[in-house]
Amino acid sequence: MAEWLTLCASAELPPGQREVFGVNGRWIAVFNVGGVIYAIEDLCSHDGNVLAFDFEDRPSKLIGYEIECPRHGARFDIRDGRVTRRPAEVNVTAFEARIADGSVQIRI
Repeated sequence: MAEWLTLCASAELPPGQREVFGVNGRWIAVFNVGGVIYAIEDLCSHDGNVLAFDFEDRPSKLIGYEIECPRHGARFDIRDGRVTRRPAEVNVTAFEARIADGSVQIRI
């Protein structure tokens, strides 16, 4: 049975921010877009690059609900992990996410 895992206090991830968390050997990118939390695996399915930040630790482009891989420009919808622009062809894993009791949580 899936359970909710608390990642941080909701005040630590205000609207417009993102953070990456290590969870069970995976990196999970968590985004707060207008007070709604979204979470995807922080791993481009095209070449294994990180998605949320570039190599200089700057935030990658977030266009609406699409995160753009800083390496080759593939895009993924942070709401469901779906590929929205090539060169990636395989979706990334998305996680159910929420704010509950003042905490940011994902379902694992």
